[in-house]
Parts: sequence; structure tokens; C-alpha cells
Amino acid sequence: MSIGTLLGHLDEMHAVAGLMVGLLVGLTGVGGGSLMTPLLVLMFGVNPQTAVGTDLLFAAGTKTVGSTVHGFRATVSWKIVGLLAAGSIPASVFSLIVLSHMSHPPASAQNVMLLVVAVMLVFTSITVLFQQKLIDYASSRGNTGAPGSSTTLFTILLGAVLGAAVTFSSVGAGAIGVTILILLYPGQPVARIVGTDIAHAVPLTLVSGVGHWIIGDVNGLLLVNLLVGSIPGVIVGSLVSSRAPDKVLRPILAIVLAISAWQLVTKVLAPEKKAKAPAQVTAPVQPAAR
Repeated sequence: MSIGTLLGHLDEMHAVAGLMVGLLVGLTGVGGGSLMTPLLVLMFGVNPQTAVGTDLLFAAGTKTVGSTVHGFRATVSWKIVGLLAAGSIPASVFSLIVLSHMSHPPASAQNVMLLVVAVMLVFTSITVLFQQKLIDYASSRGNTGAPGSSTTLFTILLGAVLGAAVTFSSVGAGAIGVTILILLYPGQPVARIVGTDIAHAVPLTLVSGVGHWIIGDVNGLLLVNLLVGSIPGVIVGSLVSSRAPDKVLRPILAIVLAISAWQLVTKVLAPEKKAKAPAQVTAPVQPAAR
């Protein structure tokens, strides 16, 4: 597709959605999957699997830029990234194999995916609300020295959980991953934990996103539209973030995520109510023969 043809197919509404999500990601640091996937499903009526697959490549593109910045600032622990990837990449591949056998899934399978997204949104909402308290708790523990074998094992298991969760829902690699890493590695600066989490999200979302692309769950044109809006949104949000009050932004974001989770659950339950309606409709009366 030529650039002219691509520009002719740009959709302003999708670009605005990307802009709004980009702004929130830049302001709060919470991954776009927590916001973009429910937005695509609820507002634009995108198929859940297509929304997840498109959002994963969307996240891979944006977080590549973020991880590059953190890499130059030396705020990435590549050892922790390797441990996380040791669990997340195999879990992601296994999850993709499961999804590949669900091509043209029935409505029940799509509803299960929506419920998975809703549950992850609830966890993310809680994490966003109490993340600062968890950071303070981890800081009070002080530097516990080099992590032991149990910490290494828990890091790999965390990667496996994130790999499966992100592949199925595109949610979880941001706020949840950062919070648990802070508890596992209290001696690490928060900035280094955040950089490590972003760096790990790049291969995870890339593998998951490419897998969804191969399965056929990615809308390329939709992806371009979202990126057109999100790139300037992330830049502006990052510039404004230092002036925005965190105590105001985080509760608002947590409420938005909780409402999104509730709306997804409502969307899952709605078809059951609609399915009962046709049974009450009487058969049409045939016109009398003349």
C-alpha cells in the first residue's frame, strides 16, 4: 500500500483515541494495553482478539522508544530482563498455540477473553491505586543485597504469568509487573525497575503481537491510525507529567480502568439477555388468501 493510499484511509476517530491513550501513558506511565484494548472493544466494536493483537504491536512500537531512552540512561537491569523473558516468551508462545486453535472462535470463547481482560483491568486498577504505598513498603525494607535463588525463581514465574496474561489480554505488563518487581527487588531504584519492565515488554509484546499477526488477529490499518495519534500524545504527556499532580491522576486512572472492566463484563452478559427476547416473539400472521 502506497503512502498516499494509506493517508487516504486514515481515520480521525482512531487517531484521536491513540492520542488520548498516548497522553495518559505519558502522564501516568501505565501501559497502553490497559486503556487501548477496552477502548477498541467498547467504543469501536472491534473483535476482542483483533483488539488484543493490534494493541500488542501498538505497545511494541511505543515501548521500543521508551526502552531505548532507558537504555541510554543505564536504567535497565538486563539480568532481570533475561529472567523475565525466560518465563514470558515460552508462556507467550504456548498461549499463541492455544489461540491458534481457536481461529473463528465462537461467541463463548470471545466472552472468556473479555472476562480475562476485565479481571486484568481490575488488578491493574488496584495496583495503580496502591502502588505508591507498595513502593514505600519496599523502600522501608532497604537493600537486601544480591537476590537469592528464590527471587530468581519468582522472577521467572512472574515472567510466565505476564507472558500468558499479556498474550491473552494485552494487559498486565505495566503497572502489575512494575509493582511486583519493586517487591522482589527492593534494593533497586524505582526508575531502574520501570526501565527494566519497559525493556522486557518489548520482546514480549513483539513476540505476542507477531503471533497474533500470523494468526490473523491484527488490523494493520487500525494499528497505523492508532500510532499516528499516540506518538505525539506520548511525547506531550511525558513533557506535562512533571507538572501533573500524581495524587489526582492515579485515582482518576484507577476509576477509568474499573469502569472499563465493569463495561466489559456488562458486554459479556448482554448477549444472554438479548438471546431470550426472540423466544417471546410470536410468529407473524399470514395474510388471508383471497
